Amino acid sequence: AGSRHRPTEDEVVQRQTAGHQKHQPRQRYENTGEFFNPHKPTEDLIIPLLPDCPPLGLESLRVDDNQIRASSYQRMGLGPHRGRLNIQSGIGDGDLYDGAWCAQYKDRHQWLEVDAIHLTLFTGVILQGRNSIWSWDWVHTYKVQLSNDSVSWETCMNGTEEAIFEGNQNPETPVLGLLPVPTAARFLRINPQTWYVNGTVCLRAEILGCRVDGPTNSFYSEEEPGSEDALDFRQHNYKEMRKLMKAVTEKCPDITRIYTIGKSYLGLKLYVMEISDNPGKHELGEPEFRYVAGMHGNEALGRELVLNLMQYLCREYKKGNQRIVRLVTETRIHLLPSMNPDGYEEAYEKGSELAGWAEGRYNFEGIDLNHNFPDLNNIMWDTQEMAADKSKVPNHYIPIPEYYTQEDAMVAPVTRAVINWMQDIPFVLSANLHGGELVVTYPYDCTRDWAPQEDTPTADNAFFRWLATVYASTNLVMSNPNRRICHYEDFQAHNNIINGGAWHTVPGSMNDFSYLHNNCFEVTVELSCDKFPHVSELPIEWENNKESLLIYMEQVHRGIKGVVRDKTTKQGIEDAIVRVEDHEHDIRSAADGDYWRLLNPGDYKVMVWAQGYYPSMRRCRVGREPHATICDFGLTKTPTQRLNEIQTKGGKIPQDLQLRLRALRLRMLRASTKVLNQRRERLQRARRAWSSGGQRAFSTRR
Repeated sequence: AGSRHRPTEDEVVQRQTAGHQKHQPRQRYENTGEFFNPHKPTEDLIIPLLPDCPPLGLESLRVDDNQIRASSYQRMGLGPHRGRLNIQSGIGDGDLYDGAWCAQYKDRHQWLEVDAIHLTLFTGVILQGRNSIWSWDWVHTYKVQLSNDSVSWETCMNGTEEAIFEGNQNPETPVLGLLPVPTAARFLRINPQTWYVNGTVCLRAEILGCRVDGPTNSFYSEEEPGSEDALDFRQHNYKEMRKLMKAVTEKCPDITRIYTIGKSYLGLKLYVMEISDNPGKHELGEPEFRYVAGMHGNEALGRELVLNLMQYLCREYKKGNQRIVRLVTETRIHLLPSMNPDGYEEAYEKGSELAGWAEGRYNFEGIDLNHNFPDLNNIMWDTQEMAADKSKVPNHYIPIPEYYTQEDAMVAPVTRAVINWMQDIPFVLSANLHGGELVVTYPYDCTRDWAPQEDTPTADNAFFRWLATVYASTNLVMSNPNRRICHYEDFQAHNNIINGGAWHTVPGSMNDFSYLHNNCFEVTVELSCDKFPHVSELPIEWENNKESLLIYMEQVHRGIKGVVRDKTTKQGIEDAIVRVEDHEHDIRSAADGDYWRLLNPGDYKVMVWAQGYYPSMRRCRVGREPHATICDFGLTKTPTQRLNEIQTKGGKIPQDLQLRLRALRLRMLRASTKVLNQRRERLQRARRAWSSGGQRAFSTRR
């Protein structure tokens, strides 16, 4: 990575301004097209200026399994229904969920056929090899055949010769083949001609095409499924994202604020939109909520949903929508649409169908941000195993390990920025938006003893399951009992929720870190089978997730909340410990003494204590109403005489060593982050100076 050119933020914006338009509808050609009729010669028909045709939906599952046929297949797990772009295989070969369609025979008579159902103007094919950790199979070249009845076929021509399309050179990189002449038909076949010499005939595919309406040669005019919300449904690069966020703040200046929490490795700013009736200020008793999207840069749907959510909240607030007004006035909402802007720009350059499964997943340094947070789980578990009394082991606010704070630690700049953000704002609830599956996962993500899969519940397992269920049960796709599985795991058997460790272990996840280092409960939402949906899919994806996004935010008002105050001065007490009986996870009060403890309905015994104060206990009841129960506490200081006695005997006033160590490690992390940021800025200035000087010298020589 060190040898790669690292563009600055200004260079990224200039490049995007210069005309990278491949992701927006554009007029690409004016051409004669053919309505394909196998029973009579084709006639040249005038095709109007055409937009880029979207994918039919093999990857997004809009194309049903019964619309895909094949000449043959080796077994059911390699059947034609598995020939979908980016489909992932299970761990073992030989199961029902392999990673491609594979023909039974190795000859040029094999084909994969897709029925578009309607007359469709086909414009291209995207091909990919087989996803497998055991086998290497892909198609080198292929032909395309078209039909209106699936009986009589004609091969796509390139002038007077049958067109040969270039396929793949490896299993994973998608390759686009554009038809020489866009052609209207109902059925399309991919007919492999050559393949990897040591492999067999295997492929995954997506088909590009625009639905047309009858012999008039016009684009299909019937209303496609979408959204009634007039939002900006498109893929937003870095520059366009900034413009959209600015437009929202200009439209709703009284309830919005844009701020930055840091920069990526390439210097792109991490922009956050705050939405609140008093932006820029923490209000006593008002919970803080966040959505984080784009941790993996190529999982782009979350980014667009968060941008849609900004627009929607602004618009509905101005309309007087009482649900939204209540949410905005009672909650301080923070929206981070792009945690990994470097990775997103890499995927965006390729495009939604050509980025593949992993292009842009990692940051510029090759770091998977989902494994980049401190692993506090094993620190806690190891300490518990060695402790004589496990109840004395801290179960919250666990300090960052010292190694993690060093300058040479493999910690991404954006990870450092997000950790500082978490420390500055007392977040209560969060969701981390991902893509590539349809499921909601909840902590712990990391398993004990490094087991690859093991249910690893937290002390708040029941509430985490509630949070996950709230999102999954209101998501229009997840809650559809007839939906097809994305790849090879049937999450409907678990009601579309699963413990993170039970799915696969993820040491260093943001979810676990939020829970163990801060007071914040966080789940991961896998939003769609397709990591980077085509722009045409965005309106329906918004509708699929709109209610889920709203109702999940409202859960921040569950449980109990209150203020811990000095009984005499009435001042709030910071860092008071709040413990719920039979819940082995404590939380702490914020700077003003306010706290929030997410809980399911029930009766609870709550104890609160702080350094220099007597503990206090009271019983609090959580009802089923969608608002928190107020449970305030007034603490009495311990007598000065008692403290003096301790000091007279040569003792020291007890200190919260865990809290001090936590603060110390955070200062160390911030110090090393500052040094690294300064170092990167110096390198970028030197690179710009060298580039400018080199261009002037070259100009002079010319």
